[in-house]
Amino acid sequence: MKMKRNIIRIVTVVVAVGLIVGMFYFFSNGRSATSENMELSKVQQITTKNLDSNYPATPREVVKFYNRILTCFYNEEYTEEELYALGDQARMLFDEELLGNNPRDEYFTDLKKDIEEYHDESRVIANSSVCDSNDVQYHEVDGAECAYVTASYFINEDKEYNRTFQMYVLRKDEDGNWKILVYYQIEGDASDEL
Repeated sequence: MKMKRNIIRIVTVVVAVGLIVGMFYFFSNGRSATSENMELSKVQQITTKNLDSNYPATPREVVKFYNRILTCFYNEEYTEEELYALGDQARMLFDEELLGNNPRDEYFTDLKKDIEEYHDESRVIANSSVCDSNDVQYHEVDGAECAYVTASYFINEDKEYNRTFQMYVLRKDEDGNWKILVYYQIEGDASDEL
């Protein structure tokens, strides 16, 4: 009888250990598979960013985030709903004056047309970059603090690369956030423009 009890105890312990090891294996592999499946696309990384609580801190960071949005507009695949989510994120970076000059419906009509032309011409943004922090210039304009940030874009069109430069003028709003007031294409090195 005593031996039978010992065998039952040993079998019970072996089964319990087997269950614990099996559950550990299942959950550890299940979590890694889940996190692999849950990896966000570039579009989702942008559209899920909460700009109300996590707004870019510097003018340079605002332009870098805006460039990520531009790259998604022109290079990535997305649904109509995701296009609007991307565009709304871009608009959250805009100054009130720029928003006033680009009502939402008009903005999306122009954006869709621009994206279509871009795709028709087989253009891709191969790379974008923003000037160094030391190259950002700050000026007071009409009593408002403004920053001038240069970005460059390498565009691939039919296996030919072109480089363009864009000047972004940002204005600090009443909450202390840097917002894009205006942007325009410039020639050559941005230091020549200011």
